Amino acid sequence: MESSDALMARFLALHPRTIDLSLGRIERLLAALGHPERRLPPVIHVAGTNGKGSTIATMRAILEAGGLSAHVYTSPHLVRFHERIRLGAVGGGRFVPEDRLAEAFARCEAVNAGAPITVFEITTAAALLLFSEAPADVLLLEVGLGGRVDATNVIDRPACAVVTPIGRDHAEYLGDTVEAVAGEKAGIFKRGCPAVIAPQDYAQADAVLCARAEAIGAGPIFVGNQDFSAHEERGRLVYQDEDGLLDLPRPRLAGRHQIVNAGTAIAALRAAGFGDIGTEAFEAGLSAIEWPGRLQHLRRGRLAGLVPPGSELWLDGGHNIDGGRILAAAMADLQERGDAPLVLVSALLGTKDAEGFLANFAGLARFLVAVPLPGQMAARPAEEVAEIAGRVGLSAATAPSLEAALVSLSDRAWERPPRVLICGSLYLAGAALSANGTPPT
Repeated sequence: MESSDALMARFLALHPRTIDLSLGRIERLLAALGHPERRLPPVIHVAGTNGKGSTIATMRAILEAGGLSAHVYTSPHLVRFHERIRLGAVGGGRFVPEDRLAEAFARCEAVNAGAPITVFEITTAAALLLFSEAPADVLLLEVGLGGRVDATNVIDRPACAVVTPIGRDHAEYLGDTVEAVAGEKAGIFKRGCPAVIAPQDYAQADAVLCARAEAIGAGPIFVGNQDFSAHEERGRLVYQDEDGLLDLPRPRLAGRHQIVNAGTAIAALRAAGFGDIGTEAFEAGLSAIEWPGRLQHLRRGRLAGLVPPGSELWLDGGHNIDGGRILAAAMADLQERGDAPLVLVSALLGTKDAEGFLANFAGLARFLVAVPLPGQMAARPAEEVAEIAGRVGLSAATAPSLEAALVSLSDRAWERPPRVLICGSLYLAGAALSANGTPPT
């Protein structure tokens, strides 16, 4: 059988546009496959701008700690496509094996019979086919882009629909206002199905989400900081809703924003009918969460050995304005706990607001080294990133590669070993994990 990579290369020729938001093509393919989307375990559908993956990772960790199995669909991947599809199993799921992925791709290609369809649509159909043929207690399903006409929005009755914090991203597809983006994300709400709305950074997003959920007849509706809340208290996470209070360990993931994500995850599990999983599962799950490439401390590996002795090396794939704000706040928190000069190693796509992202670090980062993104035609040249960094007040230089950027830091005089943050792109995060020798598992 052909490899999944060879099959995916052929998928690229089936539709001229990489992104073309619509439901018609995937609905046609799913019907030809016998409607696998109707033979799934209970689905928790997750949309949002920031925090989707962390919220799903938290739910998975809690469910698995409670002895349940969870299929997981997320995107994009960091190193290998297989990361997008995790097949659930008691004791912990695993990324889809190559033979099963290639076989699912081949079935979808044969049934599609050369009709126009995007890569995301046909691979989403393959994922749903795989999930429909393997037992699990729940499917954690992440939206690819938007929500209303995203290929994942073929689930008629989710156990719960969740929207994480809304920000500004993908304006060319979702609109250039927070209200427009929120309206697209709210498209996953379904009549008579629970809806969970995370605490929002923008009041106008909150208003749109609540109004859309009510208008479609979703319910019950759980709104962050109204119907549920989570906050940190003495190094613990305190969660509260109408069913009571949980005093839990702080999430294993770094950053204060993970308190919000964890609270949203707990609310979603309760809304979807998994609230009786037991306090022990919530406790063990929060202590075991793994979500690579998101404020990840690289303590070992090849890249970790290239930075100046005593330095910290961190990695985050955030790339929009609000993701940068969250990331800068996390770096500021680390600065309070241990003073160290912050250095950014960055690359950004031309489709992202580089100035808006980097402006979050003005006055916080000491220096930036811009690097290229090999293989990404939409990437900004490193020289352009460095020039933009200069415009927002960051001293900047360029390096020909990620490795060269890290090595160059040893040529500078530091009063204390620096804290180095690789950031600006999920593609860069994936390249970093691959080069470090620590890909997701």
